[in-house]
Amino acid sequence: MTDLVLASSSPRRRDLLARIGVVPARVHAPAIDETPRAGELPRAYALRLAEEKAGAVPRTAGEAVLAGDTTIALGRRILPPADTEEVQRTLLRLLSGRRHHALSAVCVIAPDGHVRTRLADTIVAFKPLSPAEIDAYVACGEGLGKAGGYAIQGRAEAFVRFLQGSHSGVIGLPLFETRALLATAGVAFG
Repeated sequence: MTDLVLASSSPRRRDLLARIGVVPARVHAPAIDETPRAGELPRAYALRLAEEKAGAVPRTAGEAVLAGDTTIALGRRILPPADTEEVQRTLLRLLSGRRHHALSAVCVIAPDGHVRTRLADTIVAFKPLSPAEIDAYVACGEGLGKAGGYAIQGRAEAFVRFLQGSHSGVIGLPLFETRALLATAGVAFG
């Protein structure tokens, strides 16, 4: 039986893993530089971050490491996390009435050191948001610190007029891809 190390402090990722019957043996949140490289495209960026996060976590014999990254992209533009309310307002104005991509990359390093990655590309379309709706959403606080400035598992779900892809991927961990990668690494499901 392979023990799993989750390379994330996100409670959402732990909750999502629990949905497929997986409880990490331990959690180790790596500190990596998440600055996009010059000319880096969103898909490559999300995959790189997931792999770097997984690689930054020390493993012992018999452990597999799981890391993920969710990146919100508007065309070729990588949107930052909403670190402040003003950034969040700007992001929500950008996403208002438009389609964007929620790119959720997963990386698993198996006990033998084999690295595997997958990416779920989910298209999300927001309804047009009024200034009052943006202000009310920012005031509720749930999107602060999140990729794109929103949490789809909360109040922002009411803004989504269209979604094609992985709902769990937009939350932070695409369960179909994650389960497949964990199975190849020998992780058991409860």
